[in-house]
Amino acid sequence: MDTLSVTVNILGRKYKLKVNGSEEQYLRKAAEMIDQQAKQYGKVYAQQDGQDLLAMAALTQITNLVKNQERQEYLDTGLEQRLVAIDALLDRHIAEG
Repeated sequence: MDTLSVTVNILGRKYKLKVNGSEEQYLRKAAEMIDQQAKQYGKVYAQQDGQDLLAMAALTQITNLVKNQERQEYLDTGLEQRLVAIDALLDRHIAEG
């Protein structure tokens, strides 16, 4: 895999990272989302401390990630149950045929 050296800017501070080439676009998008969220919190809460803004942005993004993971697990479970039911119907149909 190609490893790239990528620099992203969050709250005016540059962060240099090494990532797989296939992950670069996601890293840049994530950095942009965190930067925008932190700046928004800075406006809403008149907070000047970048570390606090980054912590709040990270907490918001990870909360969304956790909710999405739980939602996906719920959907996967429902899908699995439906597939098991379909499989049972097919087995019965084949046995009767």
